[in-house]
Amino acid sequence: MKKQTKAIRTQTKKTQYREHSTPMFLTSSFTFDSAEQGKALFEETEDGNIYSRFSNPSVQEFVDKVCMLEDCEDGVATATGMAAVFASMAALLKSGDHIVACRALFGSAHQVITQILSKWGITYTYLDADASAEEWEAAVLPNTRMIYLETPSNPGLDLVDLEMIGRICKKHNLIFNVDNCFASPALQNPVDFGADLVVHSATKYMDGQGRVLGGVVVGKKEYIKELRFFCRQTGPSMSPFNAWVLSKSLETLTLRMEKHASNALELAKALDTHPDVKMVKYPFLLSHPQHELAKKQMRAGGAIVTIDLQGGFERVSAFMAALEIASLSSNLGDTRTIVTNPYTTTHAKLKPDEKLALGITEGLIRISVGLEDVEDLIQDFTNAVEVSVKSAILE
Repeated sequence: MKKQTKAIRTQTKKTQYREHSTPMFLTSSFTFDSAEQGKALFEETEDGNIYSRFSNPSVQEFVDKVCMLEDCEDGVATATGMAAVFASMAALLKSGDHIVACRALFGSAHQVITQILSKWGITYTYLDADASAEEWEAAVLPNTRMIYLETPSNPGLDLVDLEMIGRICKKHNLIFNVDNCFASPALQNPVDFGADLVVHSATKYMDGQGRVLGGVVVGKKEYIKELRFFCRQTGPSMSPFNAWVLSKSLETLTLRMEKHASNALELAKALDTHPDVKMVKYPFLLSHPQHELAKKQMRAGGAIVTIDLQGGFERVSAFMAALEIASLSSNLGDTRTIVTNPYTTTHAKLKPDEKLALGITEGLIRISVGLEDVEDLIQDFTNAVEVSVKSAILE
């Protein structure tokens, strides 16, 4: 069966009630048929559920679907995307280890690497997304354990050559850890290029409607075994309810991402030709500096478009005030189009020079393009651009 069919038909085993839609196992714990079974379950000589912090059928169904979509062996679900990011590092790194990462990261991931892991004696080296293979290899030290990156990056839509990094990781026996949230498994599969672990904030496109929080790490069994131990003891568990919602949402992920991507491309093209927009960035625009790389490792350009407006935060404020359809929120991945100003929201904690290095200007706007009619979106955004220009002139 194809993945779209499996995403719909992968379900927990039917109960005696013969339900068609998969049930929700909203329970904190599970009973034992006997004391002997309880002993066997805790000794792990028998497979089964004990406690929902450890495992739960609803959560497992969600994990199974993500493993299938990402072509991975095993996985662990977490309460949030950042719990997944943190676990994928903390479970596998120890004091004295070194991590190499792309500089273009989500703000909280940056804080984990620079402010939290560093307290445990784990050092790091940052490289630019367009660094050469020689530069990436030169950053590998004798104590390097992992390379971590996100591609496309948040919010700058910078791409890293997955195949190149995969070769370097294999050569030096490093763990290759990729945040695939922006593309989703519908548009990109990092394991095709050598990734060992793939991380997602399921809060975004896997849910797709801004309802629940969740995260997931999938990958090679040898690494997931360590993650499972770490998460079992530290407790960043996904709730069964959230897992049930997310599993149902995965049934339409590929269909939604196709429409997200087509809307985003049309909006990006329209804004790219607008004289009052300083810059438009989208992986499948010809003007994107890594357009060919995007076509090589992505099946479509995704749902995020970034634009830069001349005039700083005042212009941004006027632009956002003029929008009639788009929502103002720091979230993304919704059916509804969302805009945010990363300089003052998602990346506000970064120092000015760190923002500059990532291309995060005061006028940068991240657009999470939704599933509305694309002509309505184009009209809404072009009108807001023009209103913000007039407002700037009047001031």
